[in-house]
Amino acid sequence: MDTQIEEKLIPIYILSKKYYVPEGSTIITAMEYAGFKLKKGVGCREGFCGACASLYRLPGDYKLHGGLACQTVVQPEMQIVQIPFAPAEKKVYNIDELTPDIEPFKKYYPEVFRCVSCNTCTKICPQELEVMDYIQAVIRGDLELAVDLSFDCIMCGLCSVRCPAEMPQHLIAILARRLYGKYMMPRAEFLEKRIKEVEEGKFEEEFARFMSMSRDELKKLYYERDINFDIT
Repeated sequence: MDTQIEEKLIPIYILSKKYYVPEGSTIITAMEYAGFKLKKGVGCREGFCGACASLYRLPGDYKLHGGLACQTVVQPEMQIVQIPFAPAEKKVYNIDELTPDIEPFKKYYPEVFRCVSCNTCTKICPQELEVMDYIQAVIRGDLELAVDLSFDCIMCGLCSVRCPAEMPQHLIAILARRLYGKYMMPRAEFLEKRIKEVEEGKFEEEFARFMSMSRDELKKLYYERDINFDIT
C-alpha cells in the first residue's frame, strides 16, 4: 500500500500569472513554491513585522482585500499582488518643539481632518485595529485614546492604501505615540534614576572591564550571572 499522501495543488494568480501551489500555503510560501525569490516584502515570516503587505481579490468578489503574506492563506483563483512598501511621506519634526495637542497634526498631517469616517482603514487592517477610531481620537485631541488604539500598529501601510482622504494613518499614529510618550506618559522613577547614574559615570569602570574581556569570558559571565528581577 502506498502511504505517500499526494499534495493537492490549487490555482492562484500572482501578478496576473497563473500558478499551481499547495493548498494551505500562505502567500509567501506559495510565491516561493512558484519560483519567486523574495528579497523584499518578506521579514519575520509569521510574525508581525509588517513587511509583507499584500492585496488580493477572490473570485466572484468585487472587494479588494488586504493582509500580510506571511499569515494570509491562499484560496483557489485568488489574484495576488504584494506591496512591500506603501508610499507615504514621513514628516520631519523636532519633538522637543511640539505640543501634545492637535496643533502638530494641523501642521504636519492636515489631511487627518479630511477623514470621512468611511472605516475602510479599519476593515483592511491585518491587526484588526480600530484605525478610524484612533484617527477620530486624534482629531478630538484625545492622544491617550489614540495611543491605546494604535499601540499594536505594525506600520504595514495598508490603511493608507485604501484611505479616500489619502492620509498616512500609521505615521499619524506614530506622531501621537511620540507626543504622548514625551509629554503625557507617567515617568518611571527607576528609569530616571538609572539614567542619572549613567550620566554621572557610575558604571564607567564596569563598562571598561567588560570591554577588556574576551568573548569566552563574557559568555561565561553571562551564563553564570544571577538574575535579579528587582528593578526598584
